[in-house]
Amino acid sequence: MTYKYPDAVLMIFCKAPVPGQVKTRLIPELTAGQAAELHIELSTTTLQRAVQSNLCPVQLWCAPATEHPFFTESAANYPLVLRQQQGADLGERMHHAFCSALADYSHALLMGCDCPSLTGQDLEQALAALNQKNEVVLAPAEDGGYVLIGFNRPQPELFDNMPWGTSRVLDETRDRIARHRLRHHELREQWDLDTPKDLERYRQH
Repeated sequence: MTYKYPDAVLMIFCKAPVPGQVKTRLIPELTAGQAAELHIELSTTTLQRAVQSNLCPVQLWCAPATEHPFFTESAANYPLVLRQQQGADLGERMHHAFCSALADYSHALLMGCDCPSLTGQDLEQALAALNQKNEVVLAPAEDGGYVLIGFNRPQPELFDNMPWGTSRVLDETRDRIARHRLRHHELREQWDLDTPKDLERYRQH
């Protein structure tokens, strides 16, 4: 496989599609089973988008473990490597993934699998930004979080004691980037699919 950015890696964080454990904010609008099916649909679309342009190697970071059939089938269907998320909270898991990836690659991007608005062009722009000596690349989300982050070296200060799952994550991340004087680039604002309102938007999209 010939990649455009062979010294970079794209990491995708994904939960196993267990009914009642994924997309729970869409229940009871959807049944637990329907929410899990939607999670599979979103994750599959994300994987297709990640590999279609041969931008860089792709790793699927699985939770709670890599053995779920969805993960093993994804590894069989797409050119990607399975990894297991490790850490007590989201910040620890993300930092661990970056430390692991940046031991082998010069640049690393990390994204979730529930952002329908993030395109292949966005991924390419993020990789280009890291190649242009930006220390952080960020794709802000409308809900006050972000859907993608990328580094050229681990940045533990952007993950430690972060108010995960709140609308303050993006502002806090920007504050820390400024405080540590990190050169950074932001992509256009994105939206992810968490709520019934988002679901309606996705179906129109």
